[in-house]
Amino acid sequence: MKELRLGIIGLGNMGRVHAATILAGKIPRCRLAAVCDAQKESLAAFQDVPGFSSADEIILSGKVDAVLIATPHYSHTTIGIAALRAGLHVLVEKPISVHKADCERLIAAHRSKKQVFAAMFNQRTDPYYIKLRNLIRTGELGKIRRINWIITNWFRTAAYYASGGWRATWAGEGGGVLLNQCPHNLDLWQWLFGMPSTVRAHCRIGRYHDIEVEDDVTAFLEYPDGTTGVFITSTGEAPGTNRLEVVAERGRVVIENDRFLFTRNEVEMSEFSRSTPHGFASPNTWNVEIPVSGHGGQHNEILENFTSAVLDKTPLIAPAAEGIRSVELANAMILSSFTDKTIPMPMSSAAYARFLKKR
Repeated sequence: MKELRLGIIGLGNMGRVHAATILAGKIPRCRLAAVCDAQKESLAAFQDVPGFSSADEIILSGKVDAVLIATPHYSHTTIGIAALRAGLHVLVEKPISVHKADCERLIAAHRSKKQVFAAMFNQRTDPYYIKLRNLIRTGELGKIRRINWIITNWFRTAAYYASGGWRATWAGEGGGVLLNQCPHNLDLWQWLFGMPSTVRAHCRIGRYHDIEVEDDVTAFLEYPDGTTGVFITSTGEAPGTNRLEVVAERGRVVIENDRFLFTRNEVEMSEFSRSTPHGFASPNTWNVEIPVSGHGGQHNEILENFTSAVLDKTPLIAPAAEGIRSVELANAMILSSFTDKTIPMPMSSAAYARFLKKR
């Protein structure tokens, strides 16, 4: 293939953005070959592109090599499975599914290595997080001891939640801030630090909005090696905060307000504690501000990478199979809050599916 014929299923907020980006020629070698939406008004905005009213129609049309799924969350699973079984390449918006069991079903449908299956985790293209990941993976930070992420700049108004009947409902979205806004942050969390061994969380239902799902969350995560983490998020705080702090043996990293600050210990903190004869001493430090420019290619870069993966076999930035981890973290936080228990990881996908069905 010289170009990728892409179809977009779902012309809501993100679907329209992706369609406009491709039509503007911003994704080389990617052509918007078809669109799909159940609403005729949505299709009318793309009269020059073949339109379909159902996912099955566009999948079986022969007009597309791949689909981008940008529908409400639950249908990511069923549409994704249908597209994979039809032999199409698939790019799915976040979250890849609502709950872990559906993630397992969707991932299991990807049986051919010839098919590219990716997820829209665009924040993996952000150089701030890429730099942090490199510092962790190269050992420059040493052993991580504590992680704190306050991510409350996801402020949403009552009008936002009223904009679609599926929003902020268990039946429509399967959750609130953890399933809609925070899949990005939860994906970055596991991408940077791996998966915890236990999760304990408190999720407030409709603390700031008249909704039936969580809009305020505080979670405590613990790792097998004793590393601990606190994850705080909300859609009701203004002004919000986005502050990621990582404490490790060789110092502390703070990413906030477009700055990457690394306070580096000259001696690892545990080694200094063991070796110094002074009771109130601290290691000498270097204060370093690591230069980082911009926030990467974001959605466009994921689309470009997906296109290159199909045409050139370029490695994916965000394989869809990795999307199960952010969903599992969200599920564990919600289940922990409702059961008032610490959830061991990996969590039972069947247990959470039963819980969600009751909701």
